[in-house]
Amino acid sequence: MSTLPHSSNEDLVCLPYGVGHHDEGVCLLVKMGPYRILLDCGLQDISPLIAADKLPICDLVICSHAHADHARGLLALHRAFPQLPIYTSEVTSRLLSLNWLDETDGVPQISQALPWQRSIEFADGLSAELFPAGHLPGAASILLTYTGFYQSFRVFYTGDFFLSNSRLVEGLHLDSIRNLHPDVLIVEGSYGTARHPHRRKQENTLMARIDRAINQQQSIILPVSQLGIAQELLILLRSHHLFTGRDIDIWVDESISAGYDAYLPLIAHFPPSVQNFARHQSLFWDEKVRPHVRQITPETLAQIHQRQCIVITETHADLDTYTIEHPFPWLVLLPASPHGTNVFPATTPKIAVETYLLSEHSDGAGTAQLIHNMRPKHVVFIHGSATYLADLTGLEELQNRYHLHSPSAGNLVSLPVGDTFIQPAPPKDPNYDGELTELEQEISISLPTTISSDPRWHNFADTGSIEARWQGEEIVLRGISQREILDRQQASNLPPDLPCCGNCRHQRGSRCHSSQSPLNGFRVAPDGFCPAFESS
Repeated sequence: MSTLPHSSNEDLVCLPYGVGHHDEGVCLLVKMGPYRILLDCGLQDISPLIAADKLPICDLVICSHAHADHARGLLALHRAFPQLPIYTSEVTSRLLSLNWLDETDGVPQISQALPWQRSIEFADGLSAELFPAGHLPGAASILLTYTGFYQSFRVFYTGDFFLSNSRLVEGLHLDSIRNLHPDVLIVEGSYGTARHPHRRKQENTLMARIDRAINQQQSIILPVSQLGIAQELLILLRSHHLFTGRDIDIWVDESISAGYDAYLPLIAHFPPSVQNFARHQSLFWDEKVRPHVRQITPETLAQIHQRQCIVITETHADLDTYTIEHPFPWLVLLPASPHGTNVFPATTPKIAVETYLLSEHSDGAGTAQLIHNMRPKHVVFIHGSATYLADLTGLEELQNRYHLHSPSAGNLVSLPVGDTFIQPAPPKDPNYDGELTELEQEISISLPTTISSDPRWHNFADTGSIEARWQGEEIVLRGISQREILDRQQASNLPPDLPCCGNCRHQRGSRCHSSQSPLNGFRVAPDGFCPAFESS
């Protein structure tokens, strides 16, 4: 592990102890002039944060939000250095204890709450300001400002951020940060350059899938982490028009119920729509209004097997607890992971497993939008697989405007701030050569291991089928999902003279490609129809 250099008090450097590659957690030490600020502490082992003289390596800690990969080391750090100040937003200060539920002696209040969008001075020339970041209630983006005798610096750390509104938290407002113009932007890149549908479309797609499964006499299991998506799913099920008043039981596993209980005192911090909802009925637990929401305990477990239901449980739960004696087949729906496909093998023939997208992080378009709005000199990418972060640093639109960095843990990043932009060296060419063999009836394409060993390859075509099409002088390959194959099978059963999307010349890959259609760019059902229909 590198150490910060003994250099001028007017330097600006960053030393990552964890950059969020897979499960390593996020922990960044930023030196601004004479001060050292620790941003997040998601390490499982905090020994690197203890100097040789047994003193802390930093002057203060600011934690962006309560998820374990950003906060799980804070309690150990507090116990090692009780006088070391730790700062968070108010909501995060009340959610942190969920990271240490196994502490039998309880968890003390370890952080001091900072207000939103008000600059707080910690020491002479050093201040910080928190901005709501979306992603999770209480999640904060952090503006650090140092004003020295010869030099001044501004560093903006996004933490985990999301531009769109979700059910329980509003997205990061670009208007509030557009004119900050930091010298350095430290930004998460969880999804790399991927593009996602709008959040409401993601929600509607998931609810429609659950609705279809229930109509097909399946019960649903939703394995989730304790904090964030668990609460989003339950409030979505309780408020979505497909489920309001529906006669279905929603069961919540005891292992994650603490997360729901921790949210209840925080209603005043939620969006107005949620506050209004809570004025008329319980936010989560409710046995009066349908769908009924109940907690799974040893005493109530048998009731699950009496009828079709939805179960929200912990990510690593033993599914046999619910499935063995249940009279209905199960559909297990897993949240898609930025790091690749979740592996959750079916334990009985009655279990089907699928994934869904309900993102809590910004996609590639949102990340680029944030960067261009803030116009920093340096951009430091963290929190994502090394492959996804390399995709971001490889974007020409960013290379031409900013100094780009994607460090690994332990690699010191020097961040010189001057008036002249020096064009950084472009990253290694991301194109790879393969071999094409032309046979009598088919073409064989051999790809190098650099591509086939990429974790995204396993998501490319889980069916083993691909679609190829020309785009100018280039050929584009696209994986075909199981759902698309089923849709195509359904389309093949349509009467050939029926004017519908399945028989339209503009439908490709289950999407409409007609510039004249209001559905252009959207996924369409084979039996759908619009006025722009043209027979294939």
